[in-house]
Amino acid sequence: MPPPTPATAPSIAFHRVALIGRHGSPGIAEPLSALAAFLTSSGHEVVLCAETAKYIPINGYPKVALAALGTRVDVAIVIGGDGTMLSVARELARFDVPLIGINQGRLGFLTDVPLTHTEDALAAIFAGHNVEERRTMLEARVDHADGTRNAALALNDVVVSRGTLGGMVDIAVEIDGCFVYAMRADGLIVATPTGSTAYALSAQGPIMHPQVPAVVLVPVAPHALSNRPIAVSDSVAITVTLLKGKDAVVHCDGQNNFPLSERDRITIRRAPYAVRLLHPADHDHFAMLRQKLHWGETPEKLGPTG
Repeated sequence: MPPPTPATAPSIAFHRVALIGRHGSPGIAEPLSALAAFLTSSGHEVVLCAETAKYIPINGYPKVALAALGTRVDVAIVIGGDGTMLSVARELARFDVPLIGINQGRLGFLTDVPLTHTEDALAAIFAGHNVEERRTMLEARVDHADGTRNAALALNDVVVSRGTLGGMVDIAVEIDGCFVYAMRADGLIVATPTGSTAYALSAQGPIMHPQVPAVVLVPVAPHALSNRPIAVSDSVAITVTLLKGKDAVVHCDGQNNFPLSERDRITIRRAPYAVRLLHPADHDHFAMLRQKLHWGETPEKLGPTG
């Protein structure tokens, strides 16, 4: 599938702009204040995320709770790391609000605009020189054996894993009602293409291009070495049943967690809406991977090993 192409003209009037920062991050107040002033001088109406504003002494701008921002703004700028972007994306995806990520974290797979280039990058993006992507999300429903239910969204992954006190878990996996396998392992990662460069990558899963319509199932430390990662269409329903295991848990993006008991079932589907990301016009997914994952660099260039 070809990569997204740069927009030739603005597809939306980005008049009302939300600013969202990583909570409690040292030094976040200065770049947020500077960005708010820049946007205001450029003719935009700035709205501060209320949860961000609690930790930052910036006055003179309306403050709106994150859960309500989706109906109040045309675009949201997120300053922080990928974890901040994940939590914001889950809240705003259903409103189809585009997100721009300013990197103040470490890797920055989702927050890809360097903090030092913020003003130039935003001016170009708002002028229509941008690349827009839509990223698949997952919807996880947990049906507990006692009849209760939990549900959550995930942009990266849904992970069934052993707890801190338990041993390996025994799970059964079905796809569209067809039995696939039973497995003993530390856990199972069900990841989107976005999440393929997160936890799934560290468990030897494949890297998927963001526009591939698939999800990947990656075992975590399986007892049988024949249990390997598999990729399936993102149109399927994946059901994971906990057969045996104490202190097990299911994580959605590592941020929403639900304890599991034996016979609990987790059903994972593609969510009914996607996350909209806006990138600079020169955005290149493979160049980003080369930079973040240090492809082609020798051990000497990566630094001392001991």
